[in-house]
Amino acid sequence: MSGERGNVIIIGGGHNGLVASFYMARAGFKPIVLEARPMVGGMAVTEEVWPGFRCPTLAHTGGPIRAEIVRDMALERHGLRMTQPKARVTSVSPDGGSVTVYDDPAKTAQHLAAVSARDGKSFTEFQSILNRLGKIFAQLAGNTPPDIDSPSKDDLFRGVSTGRMIRKLGKQDLYRLLRWAPMPIADLMDECFDSDLLKGALAARAIFGSGVGPRSPGTSNLLLLRCADDLNVAGSASFPIGGTGALTQAMAQATTAAGTTIRTNAEVAGITIKDGRVTGVRLTTGEEIAASAVISNADPVRTLLNLVDPVHLTPTFLQHVQQYRSSGVVAKINLAVDGLPKFPALEKREDRDVLYPGRIHVGPSMNYVERAFDFSKYGEFSREPYMDVMVPTVSDPSLAPSGKHIMSVYVQFAPYALRTGDWKTRAGEFADCAIKTLSAYVPDLPNRILHQQVITPAEIESTYGSTGGHIFHGELTLEQFFTMRPLLGYARYRTPIKGLYMCGSGTHPGAGLTGRSGENAAREIVKDLR
Repeated sequence: MSGERGNVIIIGGGHNGLVASFYMARAGFKPIVLEARPMVGGMAVTEEVWPGFRCPTLAHTGGPIRAEIVRDMALERHGLRMTQPKARVTSVSPDGGSVTVYDDPAKTAQHLAAVSARDGKSFTEFQSILNRLGKIFAQLAGNTPPDIDSPSKDDLFRGVSTGRMIRKLGKQDLYRLLRWAPMPIADLMDECFDSDLLKGALAARAIFGSGVGPRSPGTSNLLLLRCADDLNVAGSASFPIGGTGALTQAMAQATTAAGTTIRTNAEVAGITIKDGRVTGVRLTTGEEIAASAVISNADPVRTLLNLVDPVHLTPTFLQHVQQYRSSGVVAKINLAVDGLPKFPALEKREDRDVLYPGRIHVGPSMNYVERAFDFSKYGEFSREPYMDVMVPTVSDPSLAPSGKHIMSVYVQFAPYALRTGDWKTRAGEFADCAIKTLSAYVPDLPNRILHQQVITPAEIESTYGSTGGHIFHGELTLEQFFTMRPLLGYARYRTPIKGLYMCGSGTHPGAGLTGRSGENAAREIVKDLR
């Protein structure tokens, strides 16, 4: 068995694993990151899919990565350059209508006032409320969930601190917090706005990546959670020059400089355990590496049901892991296109040059998005899906040959488990539906497509290692939130096995390229090992 007992092994080189390894190295440990693929980055990678075309293969925005992590890891010194489009998202309709949420809330309100006098006024108030409520969720996201049975002094202190923040909200905002969190996002949007295009785009931000629709209970809580790291109601549109892989490559350089060893093409077959305590890992090659602790950046199901021998876990605990919901509903289509695809809804706008670098939302109403969700409830992909589109080559022309572009398209809903057939045989049919739908908004698209790549939930599982093809390592709904993420009693990055920890998106707070799960986990692990 190679390695030293002082080693700390991180399984998986996704962004949370890299963040965790950095903070472990900075605390004086000797982290070893083991990545199964030829490159680190997890779902935030840039790959040359076709000669000359480099795509942000899955994640197509570079955030909202925490500013503190960028600072601590000195990512700019390691080559990270981010762009922040002035337009966050533009919601388009087939008839040429559009509304935009800008980086500047005042500009958004002015723009919306021309569409609906009520929406212009309501947006300013709604964004102001989110600014206040989002700070509560930011506090929760940055804290380790408390030990409910035996709270520590730190748990009590953090609880009091959060309680004071909530009290400072005042009665009206406290009422909103308690009322909004369990509400369907559709009900909240209908209360606040008139524009179907606006409501469709904001509701989509809440449910993105989750197996729920706008009318599902608790989806307003998802919007509040996403505001923990980006208070703009439309979400992030930031893009790293070089694609999202540039972000994780900068992280890899930062953690290596701090003392981490990174090994690629090193797939972990199992976690070795003796007398209820981790001793290291075993690779698929048969090599065994000793470690004083193992931190899994894999999803909870893969970690606890695949990498750990079930003899080390109780039947009750295994049952709870099996009940963890991690069936994905998102697919990704990457397109190489000849020339800039023209959205008529954007072309008629005077500020179209500002709009193309941002995200483009295809889902002109909440009813449209809900109908798209309906298909997935019965094991079918949406015939008219809603889509989150970016043209990253507008911000970074180096990603494609001169005159060519990349279109990065998230497509929802695409359930992992199909009622009939499988993804291997139906991926082409799915892609045809998606392209046909998108062509209603970009009529010249079919004639411009040079190449296409379809990444189904099945491939997200097989290639990127996320069980069920879930891009967030599991649902973010209320029953898998905060003290229950991933499981009640195990939300503090620890597991029933001594020395085995988790740091991936399946842990609190999860979701997006924030790095919070990795940062929080490292803080707790350092406490245990010192």
